Amino acid sequence: MHELSITRNIVAIVSEAAEGRRVLAVTLEVGALSGVMADAIAFCFGVVSAETPVEGARLHIRRIDGCGRCRLCGCEFPAPALYSPCPCGSRETDLIGGEELTIKSMELEEAA
Repeated sequence: MHELSITRNIVAIVSEAAEGRRVLAVTLEVGALSGVMADAIAFCFGVVSAETPVEGARLHIRRIDGCGRCRLCGCEFPAPALYSPCPCGSRETDLIGGEELTIKSMELEEAA
């Protein structure tokens, strides 16, 4: 389960960015085509964040749907899989969304 190591990295990045302040909430964007199981990150988050500035923080996960663009007709279309064809039938496509794994924001306790 690589989500455990991903969650450890997320907590480490957020802890460093918090510069000693307590983290109240973290928002992640996880693409449907990223290969990362958002539920597994949510499961690991509480354990991994224990005894860090992130302990007790709320985790918000925004799921980003896959999106592609056709190189032939220029159409942007939903891409439920990595190699989804364009509605025009072309397989000459580029993914333009859905592969994200981003720490979008964090909410910090006010400095004393």
